[in-house]
Amino acid sequence: MISLIVDGKKIEAKEGTSLLEACLDGGVYIPNLCFMKGMKEPPASCRLCFVDIEGKNKPVASCKVEPGEGMVVRTDTEPVRRLQRTALRLLLSAHEADCRNCPSNKKCELQRMVRLLGVRLRPRRFEHLGRELPEVQDHPLFEILPSRCVLCGKCVHVCRKRHGVSLLTFARRGFNTVVSAFGQGGPADYSCRECLACVEVCPVSAILLKDTPLVMDT
Repeated sequence: MISLIVDGKKIEAKEGTSLLEACLDGGVYIPNLCFMKGMKEPPASCRLCFVDIEGKNKPVASCKVEPGEGMVVRTDTEPVRRLQRTALRLLLSAHEADCRNCPSNKKCELQRMVRLLGVRLRPRRFEHLGRELPEVQDHPLFEILPSRCVLCGKCVHVCRKRHGVSLLTFARRGFNTVVSAFGQGGPADYSCRECLACVEVCPVSAILLKDTPLVMDT
């Protein structure tokens, strides 16, 4: 085991884990969206898991760093928080924050990060960015909601891990990127019915079973 200091607290990490995973396992929360345990090459695409490491001249993405013996880490410095707020504001500017009608309400990572970072969940009108989103796809099982999706890629990752090949993929480019389904019907339909991992892993309920109510009782 490796011992390190995070925000003045001593934690231990297993060799081969990322700094982000070590912190989360040690009870230190670091905002993140695209990371999952067991990832060999975390994408670091959400740009949220920054930390300061003593001896480094700028914040680094903790999912891409291996912990070292005696490492001293700060998760709450002003440079770290500034980067996280910027990334979260950009993400929210393209997110449909209709929390009352979302199954993830009150257990949503976005809501947790908004509270931590002091960012508005619903951006001001001039800050909201419109996207050319495709129509809802006619998947036999799922309703895919691009306006709710945060492009974390967890659904693509877990589908590939379960089946060896992903039945979900990223489509389009740049600001108009969306998650798209293919291989509809037949064996793909059957394997999806037996799995549902993409529905379970989505942090914002952007993929739903078609018979799932959009509004949860409170």
